[in-house]
Amino acid sequence: MDAITLLTQRRSIPRLLAPAPTGEALDNMLAAGLRAPDHGALTPWEFVVATGEGLDKLSAILKSAAEADNEEDAVVEKATKSPYRAPMVITVIARTKQHDKVPVIEQHISAGCAAQAMQMAAVAQGFQGFWRTGKWAYHSVVREAFNVSGDDEIVGFLYVGTPDCTPAGVPKRDTAKYVTYL
Repeated sequence: MDAITLLTQRRSIPRLLAPAPTGEALDNMLAAGLRAPDHGALTPWEFVVATGEGLDKLSAILKSAAEADNEEDAVVEKATKSPYRAPMVITVIARTKQHDKVPVIEQHISAGCAAQAMQMAAVAQGFQGFWRTGKWAYHSVVREAFNVSGDDEIVGFLYVGTPDCTPAGVPKRDTAKYVTYL
């Protein structure tokens, strides 16, 4: 798949099965994430890969967050099951650094670019994925479990695996509605 097709035809795939990327395919994804735009070469990211027992640990973290909020049983169950929507979940964390020329927002955006790059690398290798954030990414129980504090943020959970469905068509968007020129 050429790069322009990859970027212009991208669709999130919500149903993913094993296998997840391993070996060289996973290494390529992580390397792509590490090439995200990075003003000041701060490398303001951390990628936490969960598969197998790691998904069980992520499930327990999300369950604890839901229970801490006294959520209804259905919400607790949904939080508990969510990591199993794919055989791999990569938690992408912005690990910010104090810098006179690189504000925190740029570091958060850089981590978001890393997540996008990893997703595109997965697709380029025949895998698929979707990026979710949701309220659990901002929850104190989840933040604590991932040692996220201060200006650091979980920018998303990247679910990755093999597609279990055919993606819907890409919606057409009129660039005139979104683009202006100076």
